[in-house]
Amino acid sequence: MKVETSSIEQAPDGQRRQTLQGMAGILAGMAAPALMSSAVWAQDKFPSKPITLIAPWPPGGSSDAVMRAFAESASRALGVSVIVDNRPGAGGTLGANAMVNAKPDGYMLTQLPLGIYRLPHMQKMAFDPVKDLTHIACLTGYTFGLVATVDAPFKTLKEMVAYAKANPGKVEYGSTGTGTTPHLAIEEFSQKAGIELNHIPYKGSAELMQAILGGHIRVMSGTTEFAPLVKEGKLRLLATLGRNRTKAFPEIPTVKESGWDTISESPFGIGGPKGMDPAVVRVLHDAFKKTLEDPKVLETLERFFQPVIYMGTEEYTRYGARTFETERATIERLGLSKKS
Repeated sequence: MKVETSSIEQAPDGQRRQTLQGMAGILAGMAAPALMSSAVWAQDKFPSKPITLIAPWPPGGSSDAVMRAFAESASRALGVSVIVDNRPGAGGTLGANAMVNAKPDGYMLTQLPLGIYRLPHMQKMAFDPVKDLTHIACLTGYTFGLVATVDAPFKTLKEMVAYAKANPGKVEYGSTGTGTTPHLAIEEFSQKAGIELNHIPYKGSAELMQAILGGHIRVMSGTTEFAPLVKEGKLRLLATLGRNRTKAFPEIPTVKESGWDTISESPFGIGGPKGMDPAVVRVLHDAFKKTLEDPKVLETLERFFQPVIYMGTEEYTRYGARTFETERATIERLGLSKKS
């Protein structure tokens, strides 16, 4: 734009000031679309580098296998690598812990297991699952089961209850950690059954499976990584914990069917730190939603008897807030609330 400076210099002071202000407004108006285009370009550029996805479990278990299937599929959808970072321990909450100090730029994400809504009611945690996390998308859930060694002195859940009543405190069972769903589901069941079981926590599914196969425990509560071994006759499935029998073992009753009203289903998905750009959340949501159409992902879910449980960002956010409150009620009912 050509500006005649000589005419401006010759004008009176007031007129010259108005003219210069007008020119500044014009230049600002011309710059605004450029700045907007730059912002849009920056959003369109996401992601431009690898994304870290925390799996709060050790390598080798069913949860790890499922998270790696999601990561591989999401990598193709996003055009960058999604790298799984295993951080086992603390009942599956280390991913949520990491979100507290992570940049909300979409490059650090985590699995959101059900325990993140529960454990803050049991002990002091570094995060608030409602205030400190962005819920991106829910993807799947678990099928839980109570499994025994083949040489255990009981073959059904009812027989186990009878044995535990006759031998109080002598039945040990393992789970994937204190405060996890496999742990608390059995604590609730044992209260209703009037039996005393000794709980032994492990860091994850792989370690738990090694313990029961090595004869260190007679019973385990876990996800369906036990399924192949049950089919091979190396372990015995006593009951499942869903609302309905699992398709893989239609002959095995649920805990509720067996006479104790305990149901445990555990949807989980992907989340990030609070304060994420909605445009970035949408990109990630769409990529992970697309993984649920990937035959390799669906095959992995089927192998571990994990159903597709999809929730979009808004619905998943509401689910998180609601579950935080229902878990509070569960913990209070079991007498496991943290001491103030």
